[in-house]
Amino acid sequence: MRQSQLLVPTLREAPAEADAAGHRLLLRSGMIRQLAAGIYSYLPLGRRVLLNVERIVREEMDRAGCQEVLLPVMQPAELWEESGRYTQYGPELMRLKDRHTREFALGPTHEEVVTALARDEVNSYRKLPFTLYQIGTKFRDERRPRFGLLRGREFIMKDAYSFAADWDELDRTYQAMNTAYCRILERCGLNYLRVEADAGTIGGQGETHEFMALADVGEDTIVTCNHCGYAANLEKAAFQSSSSVEYIQAEGAGMGAEVSRIATPDVRTIAELSSFLNKKAEQMIKTLLYLADGQLVAALVRGDHELNEIALKQVLGAEELVLADDEALASQAQLTVGYLGPVGLGVRMIVDVDVAAMPQAITGANEAGMHLSGVRPGIDFALDQVERIRFAEAGDHCALCGEPLVFTKGIEVGHIFKLGTKYSDAMGASFLDRNGRQCAPVMGCYGIGVSRLVAAIAEQHATETGIRWPASVAPYDVHLIPVSWKDEQQQKLVLELEQQLLDRGLRVLVDDRDERPGVKFKDAELIGLPVHIVVGRGAGEAQVELGSHKLAASGETSRIQLTAQEAITYVIEQVQQR
Repeated sequence: MRQSQLLVPTLREAPAEADAAGHRLLLRSGMIRQLAAGIYSYLPLGRRVLLNVERIVREEMDRAGCQEVLLPVMQPAELWEESGRYTQYGPELMRLKDRHTREFALGPTHEEVVTALARDEVNSYRKLPFTLYQIGTKFRDERRPRFGLLRGREFIMKDAYSFAADWDELDRTYQAMNTAYCRILERCGLNYLRVEADAGTIGGQGETHEFMALADVGEDTIVTCNHCGYAANLEKAAFQSSSSVEYIQAEGAGMGAEVSRIATPDVRTIAELSSFLNKKAEQMIKTLLYLADGQLVAALVRGDHELNEIALKQVLGAEELVLADDEALASQAQLTVGYLGPVGLGVRMIVDVDVAAMPQAITGANEAGMHLSGVRPGIDFALDQVERIRFAEAGDHCALCGEPLVFTKGIEVGHIFKLGTKYSDAMGASFLDRNGRQCAPVMGCYGIGVSRLVAAIAEQHATETGIRWPASVAPYDVHLIPVSWKDEQQQKLVLELEQQLLDRGLRVLVDDRDERPGVKFKDAELIGLPVHIVVGRGAGEAQVELGSHKLAASGETSRIQLTAQEAITYVIEQVQQR
């Protein structure tokens, strides 16, 4: 491909919208352009990267025995109502109506559609097990699109759905997909972790795991143990508390053995209360009121801890959990946000383990401008339901081996679920087993963000000057760069090299532009192909300079002098490794 004919609008500076290294370089290298918040166009180079990632995903899905389909993006609302997710999914579900006012959703995922397909087409155990997959566009109305392709409103995803006669069959498929996902991420050149996760709005009746590409810009926190290998998303992480009970007992001894009232005018937050009383946040109890499926419930955590709403939702078995606002509390005149406390609260309370361990604490008094000190959990308020409902934090220990936990950031690029019969039961999908009994197929689903993979690769392989694309996904294999395209000897050698490389099945980009060498080299760094060959003064003697990601990573030299034939041999060896 001639670079003079290729739409590669490189930029010297990144647009203001770019808020991550990989995102900035995808824009600067002319791979993508923003059309609207969270919506991007893929330019020729970016599209080639995307297609290479799709190829890897497709190859591994086929290797795992999956069958490719293409399912509709527009999904009738009644399918989502059958599963119960039409209202549960929330505002992220993009809804629309046709001219007949029939309601549809733009699919963020396809559990309902594929279950309806199986319901109509699969009626015997003889047709099981099987796994269907597709690669296509998904839509989610993200409240805050961020980091370019990492969190968009329109994105490319591979979603797969398995149907099995029993849990043993599902287990085998789940493990096959786990292996496939590991192979995909390794082939894409990603440093990743497989972690325990929460099923979220997809739901399910079995284990679920996320695949996290490690990156500082990641929005997910990963909790790991370097000793035993435990790894989980922060929302799911089990842990042993690093509770500072002994410290609290020593520091809190002077708070008094009896409950006393403290005037705290205009003091509503834990930070304000800590400053006002000159007490530490871990000496306080934070009382949060939620509506769980419409019922008022209180959650108690220590003042220095953060409530894990996912854990609370699971403890309550709630479909919907929202923080109670002033409107929700209008009928509870005694409850004042900012001064809530467990003493005499009069609603169901879920108490965190660390709160139950406190000898005494400072809490809200359920009265504007007032707090209580010396409140004793289990004495001044009941400990009817004690659960682990806070997030793990630095200093906590592994629930399996007791060693300190490590916290890192990651980008969720894949997620696999054991759905069980959640959807097949809800939507009436069934088959006849070997004994003629009507059974619901046991399902699994498996998603991997294809466009998000592109962003994660860019993030992990970003440098100050460009993206060093792994050979497996790079838009071209080799960049041929003549110092001067007008020089006859240089042009002749470049054309000879191009033809020999093409004859060997390699993808070649030739910079035939009439530009200064510095411009060409900077653009080549931005584009980031695995190997670039510079043809300059040594063209008459078939001498070239070769640079590659491998050389750059070694730190010894950026380019080496080779003959043209040696350069071809080097390139072929590099490409074979992809």
